[in-house]
Amino acid sequence: MADKLIIFDTTLRDGEQSPGASMTKDEKIRIAKQLERMKVDVIEAGFAAASPGDFESIKAIASIIKDSTVCSLSRANDRDIARAAEALQAAQRKRIHTFIATSPLHMEKKLRMTPDQVLEQAIQAVRYARNFTDDVEFSPEDGSRSDMDFLCRVLEAVIKEGATTINFADTVGYAVPELYGNMLKSLRERIPNSDKAVWSVHCHNDLGMAVANSLAGVMIGGARQIECTINGLGERAGNTALEEIVMAVRTRKDYFDLQLGIDISQIVPASKLVSQITGFAVQPNKAVVGANAFAHASGIHQDGILKARDTYEIMRAEDVGWSANKLVLGKLSGRNAFKQRLEELGIALESETEVNAAFARFKELADRKSDIFDEDILALVSDEEHAHNNDAFHYVSLSQRSETGELPYAKVVFTADGKEVTCEGNGNGPVDAIVNAIDSKVQSGAELLLFSVNAITTGTQSQGEVTMRLSKAGRIVNGVGADPDIVVASAKAYLSALNKLQSKTEKLNPQI
Repeated sequence: MADKLIIFDTTLRDGEQSPGASMTKDEKIRIAKQLERMKVDVIEAGFAAASPGDFESIKAIASIIKDSTVCSLSRANDRDIARAAEALQAAQRKRIHTFIATSPLHMEKKLRMTPDQVLEQAIQAVRYARNFTDDVEFSPEDGSRSDMDFLCRVLEAVIKEGATTINFADTVGYAVPELYGNMLKSLRERIPNSDKAVWSVHCHNDLGMAVANSLAGVMIGGARQIECTINGLGERAGNTALEEIVMAVRTRKDYFDLQLGIDISQIVPASKLVSQITGFAVQPNKAVVGANAFAHASGIHQDGILKARDTYEIMRAEDVGWSANKLVLGKLSGRNAFKQRLEELGIALESETEVNAAFARFKELADRKSDIFDEDILALVSDEEHAHNNDAFHYVSLSQRSETGELPYAKVVFTADGKEVTCEGNGNGPVDAIVNAIDSKVQSGAELLLFSVNAITTGTQSQGEVTMRLSKAGRIVNGVGADPDIVVASAKAYLSALNKLQSKTEKLNPQI
């Protein structure tokens, strides 16, 4: 029987480190449920010591997820490890993932530690983590730029202490496939107890080679776990894309000869959910999950597809979940049908009051848009969650005027800490007028880094999903808003981003 390739998803941890991609606890739970539905082997739910919010999210996911192993990241110190263990206490299957930098550059400039000190701290961390679980993963941060002799010393020692997974991290995306694969192969050959652990790869995409490096780590280096994220989400240029790894291994089974446990029909739904929650749109030509991934514009290609599908398609769109993009509900749909669809989408509203409120918004949307798709429901529920949390600002209404030769004008009504505020503004366009109007009262002082609009579904009736990325005092946040009227969606997105800027939650960003 072919070897099993373990899929370790770190969307909720490393993916969330994309500037502005932070998620609420409820959003993380929805993504975790989708990952479980997709049968991901390991879900890295976050970094428990980073913030109270991360701790609570991991704790909630650990109590809900039954079929996947739930993992928390921790630095190589007792406090982080104990915090991770506490967050994971309820998990049926749990893993502590601890790490410390091993490259000369990181040890000298960042840690200000000697190699011997790093070795001792790595040993102590794994030894301590084993008090809480038998499933302990260790990563040498910046492994691909580390000295081989020192790596061998560290990794042999942590395996001896009981580390069951060794993750060879290409933290800064410096690796080249052949060199990376052979480096991992050399480590496994030189370390006498290497057979006592599963070897893993974790690659970043700074040079566009994360997927290639990961697969080289498997085929040349003998790794049997790949760490990846949905849509390749992650800090800087992102991480290894789960969908590309899974479909490469599955489509070229003749070469890789590896077993996967992933339900590939859930790939596109997972991609859409992560995109909608984070506000990071998927580029149209993105492999597997991009809108054009299965589109054929060339006449020659179209002719070939009509005669024999496999002339130009090596995968089937419906296999990865594109066929799930179908109409689910309409204007005449009842509350029970709506509630059932929420459950099928992995959305668990906490009370009947919340279900009723979401259903009322659904009916309102159905009056304006005849065809309601899954993506519409996800956006609607996201809006509903924002309406019931402790955010300072909430959208109420707006009116705007824009005509040729006249300066666009907007009047916006929103609540600030429960009190209704009315504001007016002009701008170069309707969106600029809305932003100026809101800022006349809020005076945020933030810089707008990104404004993007995407159609949630097809057709002119589609809801517009607007993402606004703001920067202030070194913090970068994304705000997302959805509405059939993209001007209204813009106001919601801007207020959403302002709410995140006001959040007092600070996050640490260890990256491996």
